[in-house]
Amino acid sequence: MNITGILIAISTFLIIGVFHPIIIKTEYYTGTRLWWVFLIAGIICCAIALMVEDIALSAILGVLGATCLWSIKELFEQKERVEKGWFPKNPKRKT
Repeated sequence: MNITGILIAISTFLIIGVFHPIIIKTEYYTGTRLWWVFLIAGIICCAIALMVEDIALSAILGVLGATCLWSIKELFEQKERVEKGWFPKNPKRKT
């Protein structure tokens, strides 16, 4: 029995689920100025995924990298959602 597909699916679900609150908290505390952290993390994860021989680990790293890169877009969209009043704005943050 091969459970690789199920492992990748569960990992993808968990990675995406974890990144939702990370984006919300990142925008709340720092705004969009840390977008570059997601860029670097995404590039590193994708590069490592290319070098790893294990298919499952490579796929999980690829998903993690793609999620980091997608998070840049989501971070800026979260800023728009805050401006629309859909999410709370951090009153302590000046910019």
